[in-house]
Amino acid sequence: NRMATIVIEHLIQASDVAHTMQHWHVYRKWNERFFRECYAAYKAGRSESNPVEGWYKGELGFFDFYIIPLAKKLKDCGVFGKSSDEYLTYAMANRKEWEKRGEEVVEDMIS
Repeated sequence: NRMATIVIEHLIQASDVAHTMQHWHVYRKWNERFFRECYAAYKAGRSESNPVEGWYKGELGFFDFYIIPLAKKLKDCGVFGKSSDEYLTYAMANRKEWEKRGEEVVEDMIS
């Protein structure tokens, strides 16, 4: 049925970005690993864009236009029960923390 298909699509999307809807330290761990992968590719000449230049703002946009809307959809469909509230709460808290500390975090990742 259509609703089941929509829920499965949300689950697949969430599985790829679940770290953004967990504790700050979990988000930071996986964000840094991805950043380092992208930065290493840039330094090795395998990528033309330096991730340092847009990482901070890119994460804000990622939260605003993908993660938080997805967390709201997961909450609305209720597939995780009470945990759905936690995912949205963590996503919003991580976004807020990133806005406050993200530029410093990026600096730390390149030093």
